[in-house]
Amino acid sequence: MIRNKKVRIFSTSLLIVLLGFSSNYAFSQKKVIDKVVAIVGGNEILYSDIENQYMQYLMQGYTSNKKAVKCQIFEEVLFAKLLLNEAQLDSVEVSDEMVENEMDRRLSYFVSQIGSQEKLEKYYNKSILEIKNDLRTTIHEQMLSEQVKNNITKDITITPTEVREYFKALPKDSIPLIGSEYQYSSIIMIPKIQPEEKEFARHKLEGIRERIVNGESFESMARMYSEDPGSAMKGGELGDFSRGVMYPEFEAAAFSLQPGVLSPIIETEAGYHIIKLIKRKGDYINVRHILIMTKISPLSLEKTKKKMDSVYQLVANGDLTFEVAALRFSDDDSRFSGGVAINPASGSNIFTPEQIEKTLFFSLERMNIGEVSKPSLYDKERNVKAFRIVRLDKRSKPHKATFEQDYDKVQAVALNVKKSEAVGNWIKEKSSKTYIIILDDDLKSCSFKYKWE
Repeated sequence: MIRNKKVRIFSTSLLIVLLGFSSNYAFSQKKVIDKVVAIVGGNEILYSDIENQYMQYLMQGYTSNKKAVKCQIFEEVLFAKLLLNEAQLDSVEVSDEMVENEMDRRLSYFVSQIGSQEKLEKYYNKSILEIKNDLRTTIHEQMLSEQVKNNITKDITITPTEVREYFKALPKDSIPLIGSEYQYSSIIMIPKIQPEEKEFARHKLEGIRERIVNGESFESMARMYSEDPGSAMKGGELGDFSRGVMYPEFEAAAFSLQPGVLSPIIETEAGYHIIKLIKRKGDYINVRHILIMTKISPLSLEKTKKKMDSVYQLVANGDLTFEVAALRFSDDDSRFSGGVAINPASGSNIFTPEQIEKTLFFSLERMNIGEVSKPSLYDKERNVKAFRIVRLDKRSKPHKATFEQDYDKVQAVALNVKKSEAVGNWIKEKSSKTYIIILDDDLKSCSFKYKWE
């Protein structure tokens, strides 16, 4: 990552509410009397708005200058309220459905992190409906503000000349070291699950289901037979979840169950399940399930490996280019782009060592540029096994960033700096026309980047 030491890109985190929960709780335990510390337009800033975010900062292990940190947090909250004020003036709209969807997404994540809906309610001493009511206004305001912020920079572009001028202006000691990076392509084949293999899994689960119907314990059967490692030892219990988390077929069956009722056999990508509803509370349910996975037979693995060996020989002998082989034989979507691997974290075809699984990384490290590996078996995703052939397309050594070699990175940083300047100009213009008053003497003494009063 390239950073300009001279320019601080001013942005507000607008703190993800679900993370702010924990600081809200910690703050409430101190019994601090809240107060209004500033007003931006018609929107108040409370002392708790600053303290909550500062508590979150401490919980992440940071302990630097308290005053400076609180001042920075306060300036970011001022910015957030200025954005909100502009959204209100411009009548920016966010639908109730969008707010509800975002609230459900955040709550689902937080419930999964804390363990259950009951634990969440106990932690905050509030029902899930009360928590939602507390969240709704905050999330709505955040989404309004984010729309305004995006509108400030959405039309900003940067020319190659501007990128070059930005890079030339960087002090030599500010030009960073770029770590090793890799680009590779792959041909992937996924062994097919044969009908008899699926039938075997289903038949096994039918036997387990019949034993449960005849009186045996679902929990005991789950501990003995379920092939879901995350829930088997807990008697198949998954914990509270809402819609949009599990496989669609699984959710459709689970949410239609009544407490204590055993589901029919459900098929998903993972295999076959039977489900038993433990409880339902609001938008959340908790179930037990038993999973019998559909497994690839040794015969299917061997057939696919032989096919991959043949493809490898065609590429190695020059009878087919890697790109044509990928298009003809790969089971991955990358076949349409010659097998080029795309980094899901960045959307580009560039990977850092940390972004490559260890086995593949060690293989790439031993390869020469343009070399093609022999087929190897690996776990693709969700217990899906696959074979792959990999070609190393490019590997860079650690180096000082250069304009030519690292243009994309320099361009991205220069564009962010330009956007930051646009945001800064927007703040200067809007803050001069907006009623802003800081009521707290300590916060008023902060050294701000922008003039707020």
